[in-house]
Amino acid sequence: FAGLADVSISEDIPVEGEITVPVGSRSPDEDYSTLDEPVRDTIMRDLKAVGKKFVHVMYPKKSSALLRDWDLWGPLVLCVSLALMLQGGSADSKDDGGPQFAEVFVIIWFGAVVITLNSKLLGGTISFFQSLCVLGYCVLPLTVAMLVCRLVLLAGSGTVSFIIRLIVVVAMFGWSTLASTAFLADSQPPNRKALVVYPIFLFYFVISWMILTFTPQ
Repeated sequence: FAGLADVSISEDIPVEGEITVPVGSRSPDEDYSTLDEPVRDTIMRDLKAVGKKFVHVMYPKKSSALLRDWDLWGPLVLCVSLALMLQGGSADSKDDGGPQFAEVFVIIWFGAVVITLNSKLLGGTISFFQSLCVLGYCVLPLTVAMLVCRLVLLAGSGTVSFIIRLIVVVAMFGWSTLASTAFLADSQPPNRKALVVYPIFLFYFVISWMILTFTPQ
């Protein structure tokens, strides 16, 4: 480095300064935060989002509506509602229905997790929670079927009652299966769609069987 000994730094050349990063003008939307809005507006916005997802399930078609803004509030409400209706224990009954409630709750969530893992292992392109969102929201038709079956059972249990419940449960089972596959079909490789649909079929079949064989205590 002998040649560098003759190099001198001129006093006119600044050797210190500030490193600044140019920042463009921010839009008003970027400055907006949900922390600045009233709690009522936040709740109403979330309820409207959940309601729109329910509408998409009732009118299923190949769409990414349930995948864009996923949430687990709707599936949680449906799961709790279905478990409460299936437990069938009255307040003064010796059996409080706790194990039945836990059984339904675990079956729904564990089944949804297994189907999601199967989808991911087969090359699915959607995220874990997006799949849970779709499978959970598509329980809505079966929840409606459970409500109808409870009303039919209030009128009495017999052959006619069983036939009505069978028709309702089969129709809603097909609805749930078609709705879920309609939302998840485009996220799977074409040659592996059958391997994804089969576990979904079993998942909703188990729930449908629990609804059909339900008898109030």
